[in-house]
Amino acid sequence: MRNIKLTSGADVPIDGDLLTVLETLYKELTANHNLEYSFEDTSREIQQVIEQMTDEERRQYLSESLFLNFVSYENERLAAYMKKLAKETDATTVEQ
Repeated sequence: MRNIKLTSGADVPIDGDLLTVLETLYKELTANHNLEYSFEDTSREIQQVIEQMTDEERRQYLSESLFLNFVSYENERLAAYMKKLAKETDATTVEQ
């Protein structure tokens, strides 16, 4: 496993675990900006990470990111559907 550096100098382990990268980014951004970081700050740090990765690492992390985003999207859709069902059930119960 190798490490790459954020602009703060913090090490980010590149071990194939997207959540490790996200957690490190979050900790560094919140610590260095006192919870007041911008889109630009976040984008700059992400670009810093991407630029230091090999093509193979980028492919691996993109694949994991797409999978994670798909699951999140799927969960949001399911939650919206469940909320709609609950609302319809409540309306039917009130009518009776």
